[in-house]
This record gives sequence, structure tokens and C-alpha cells, in this order.
Amino acid sequence: MGTKHTVEFRQEAVRVALTSGLTRKQVASDFRVGFSTLGRWVQQERKTLPEPSV
Repeated sequence: MGTKHTVEFRQEAVRVALTSGLTRKQVASDFRVGFSTLGRWVQQERKTLPEPSV
């Protein structure tokens, strides 16, 4: 079974993935998580963000 990461760890990985300019593959490697795991975290984070007002 996989390692349970803290909410803070996940948020930091997502923040780096979205703002650093690094590839997701590189961020996943840097944080030592699977590429698909990081992608899932990013999707989950995007669902929690409010819709931009037009």
C-alpha cells in the first residue's frame, strides 16, 4: 500500500506543479510521488477552486 501524505504536502506539490514552470513529471519525481498521483491531486485541487467570475 502507498504512503499517506499530509494535506500540506499535497498542497505544496500541487502549488509547485501549477506555478513552477517545471513539468509534472519532474515535480512528481522531486516530491517522490507517482505521476498519476500528482495529476489526481491537481484535478482534485482544481475542483475545489471557485469558478472565475466573468
